[in-house]
Amino acid sequence: MISRTAGRMHLDTTADRKDTPMRSDILEETWAERARLLALLERLHPEQWGSRSLCAGWRTREVVAHMTMPFRTTPLRFATGMVRARFSFDRFADRMARADTAAMSDDELLTQLRDNIRHEWRPPGGGEVGALSHDLIHGLDITEPLGLPAPPAQRIAAVLRAAGPRNLAYFGVHLHGKRLVATDAEVSIGDGAPVRMPVKDVLLVVTGRRALTDRDPRRASS
Repeated sequence: MISRTAGRMHLDTTADRKDTPMRSDILEETWAERARLLALLERLHPEQWGSRSLCAGWRTREVVAHMTMPFRTTPLRFATGMVRARFSFDRFADRMARADTAAMSDDELLTQLRDNIRHEWRPPGGGEVGALSHDLIHGLDITEPLGLPAPPAQRIAAVLRAAGPRNLAYFGVHLHGKRLVATDAEVSIGDGAPVRMPVKDVLLVVTGRRALTDRDPRRASS
């Protein structure tokens, strides 16, 4: 699974914080992204549900199980799961994704997403932007290997613009004196010599899904 599980998205950008969308705008973008991803998932063949994602060790179905976990996880299940995982959220999330995938069919996972399009879940400390970043990043974990359409550039840019300075360290990515400059949105990350790419690739690089050196997908560890 990808760890650094994308629930907390704090990136250092050059965008002005005054451009950060209002709460209602972020919620609408989150709901629109879930609906967009649902439409793509509904057309997948069974073998695509079993295909590898950008999360190490996870197939499409484990990623969907992880994305929908907040909608069905009670505080008690979360607390006991964290204790059993020795307070490692990555270990807890991996166990839950595998357990839920074993217990639920692909159709049941889809129903979980369909029934919670407008759920207002927020990751601890991440706020509304954290929920949107969670869905965007893990959605790309699914769609990139399958060659499916990416989210709208401005939706990804909204997450990057709203981010803070901690995420590069959180995901363990070092830009080595490079500045990632989006070619389809007004977003840049880092300092140094510019490296231009679509904003989707900026997000993939800074979250460890794509290597900066060759821009090829790579699987991130939990």
